Amino acid sequence: MMTTSHMNGHVTESGGGGGEGTGSGGGRHEGPEEPQQWHREMAVDCPGDLGSRTLPVRRSAQLERIRQHQEDRRRREEEGRTRQELDLNASMRLKKLAQNAQNPKVGIDNPTFDPVEGPGGPLSALQGLGGPPSLLELEELLLSLKQVQHCLGDEQSREDVEMVLQLVQKTDFQKAFSIHNAVAQHMHRASPPFPLTERAQGLTHEVQSMLLSTQQKESLELNTLLSSPNFQALLLAHDGIAEQEMQFEPESFQEQPCENLAQWGGETVKIVRIEKARDIPLGATVRNDMDSVIISRVVKGGAAERSGLLQEGDEVLEINGVEIRGKDVNEVFDILAEMHGTLTFVLIPSPHNKPPPVKETVVHVKAHFDYDPSDDPYVPCRELGLCFQKGDILHIISQDDPNWWQAYRDGDEDNQPLAGLVPGKSFQQQREAMKQTIEEDKEPEKSGKLWCAKKNKKKRKKLLYNANRNDDYDTEEVLTYEEMALYHQPANRKRPIALIGPPNCCQNELRQRLLTSEPDRFGGAVPHTTRNRRDIEVNARDYHFVSRQAFEMDAAAGKYIESGEFEKNLYGTSTDSVRQIINTGKICILCLHTQSLKVLRSSDLKPYIIFIAPPSQERLRALLTKDNKNPKPEELRDIIEKAREMEQNFGHLFDAAIVNTDQDKAYQELLRLINKLDTEPQWVPSSWLR
Repeated sequence: MMTTSHMNGHVTESGGGGGEGTGSGGGRHEGPEEPQQWHREMAVDCPGDLGSRTLPVRRSAQLERIRQHQEDRRRREEEGRTRQELDLNASMRLKKLAQNAQNPKVGIDNPTFDPVEGPGGPLSALQGLGGPPSLLELEELLLSLKQVQHCLGDEQSREDVEMVLQLVQKTDFQKAFSIHNAVAQHMHRASPPFPLTERAQGLTHEVQSMLLSTQQKESLELNTLLSSPNFQALLLAHDGIAEQEMQFEPESFQEQPCENLAQWGGETVKIVRIEKARDIPLGATVRNDMDSVIISRVVKGGAAERSGLLQEGDEVLEINGVEIRGKDVNEVFDILAEMHGTLTFVLIPSPHNKPPPVKETVVHVKAHFDYDPSDDPYVPCRELGLCFQKGDILHIISQDDPNWWQAYRDGDEDNQPLAGLVPGKSFQQQREAMKQTIEEDKEPEKSGKLWCAKKNKKKRKKLLYNANRNDDYDTEEVLTYEEMALYHQPANRKRPIALIGPPNCCQNELRQRLLTSEPDRFGGAVPHTTRNRRDIEVNARDYHFVSRQAFEMDAAAGKYIESGEFEKNLYGTSTDSVRQIINTGKICILCLHTQSLKVLRSSDLKPYIIFIAPPSQERLRALLTKDNKNPKPEELRDIIEKAREMEQNFGHLFDAAIVNTDQDKAYQELLRLINKLDTEPQWVPSSWLR
């Protein structure tokens, strides 16, 4: 059985047979034909924008969101008009009652009735029913209703009150009325007003500054009122109290949660009380297991995790007296959405004794792929899925579930209290390798390729997906995450700058401009070559002149960042030549091919890699025309396509990107990025710092 509900723009589903597919929320791995909306867990409460707040949307999706927003707004306006009409009808009926009550004849028949101020009058009794619970006696209620019935002038209204009188006289209603009085007497507490802001003074000053630009009489009077010392003192006192009221006190919060053991229906249960604060979601997901509602995940950063009282595997029986067993996970979501303050859970403890939680070390990783939970059929709880883009830094705070880690994006910790779910590294490698295998199985045989070669390639791919292998297999084709750490470059050892880009994107011109504009700050690595030295050339200044045998030995030893052959002579840039520039205190500027990045990043040079990207086709044509070049349309398309391929295949290695719409602006942006290395720490692979 599968149920579907729409909440806050999400489509969620819960399987009646429950569970999480493969045990730890990893989902099923049988293939992509699984329905997109298959959903295993439901977040009982979480921020509505957790999983969809940064990924750029496609044009069609963007238009659909705009249309949905307009439809929601129209529906809210219609509901508002309906409520207004109802309020108008209610106020007209009360107005009619008040007019009838003020009739002199009615006053003679009922000399003790005061419709406005009489404490025992019928209107005050009815107002007590509509407002906060008040302790009323049943006889008083009956008397009030009879008085109202005598006051009404039209027959329909008297019949309505007669129906209410019959209801009140029923035994079931009287029992419910007694319960109401008992609950109101012992549990109802007046809720103090909560301040909307703690900066009323600041808002007042903003209003006054706006009023200075107008000379209207009302504006001048308002400015005089806001400027009075008494009013300013009132706002100062308000802000002082509001600031204290809006502060969250973790000490008192830690004292609030409690846990007790008791008997419930013949079973040993634990009763847990957790304070659901205004700014901290509960942070738990539930799943259905037959008629049971099971806590399947406790999310870092929520009230449940902070209290330590809710455990994965606990069965929820009641919440604040509302029976939960037998309800769908979507119903549980709706129930908890209406509850605030102290939540009392009645739970059957998990049969699996979980060891006490160990404080985990936060792991910082750089994402090497894009992820959108709305397109992922395997994510256990789509509402808690955390979307990210290639190059984002993620703070992994929990790897309890190896398939689904809990994480924050760098910079979002303060704005988002709950952690989000991201695919674990091994799980992502497995399913991406599986996807590649399926795609290759569907590819038609291409001409010009031997059948045996394709067969071997498919076999290697399938072995890559086999997670039970103990030997090391090549995982470079499946990009997942890279562990990172913050690094602040020393003043005397600058990181080399590597400029990467397709041809005709001016990276060589930008490099040459840096070298000539500030020769004391920037330097270029002296290349090696096997050609003969010319008379005007100086060894170690123009080139390092070496024999072909020495060059080939160094190349085999991996000492060259990149190398090649031109007119039967070998040329190359070595790591030693870059290191020589760094040792002089200068910043080494390199222009490299993407194939050289692997060697460069595996060295001890700690490079900062900047991608120089082309602008639009028309803008690129204008830039090249300015340099006395006349490219053909197909050449422009090739440049842009080459840049797209470079970003797709090597973008995870880039530290920054500059779109070269204008060479002067690109140069200034390049300088800004280089200067930032001296003032701000940067994320680098943690392997560089070991």
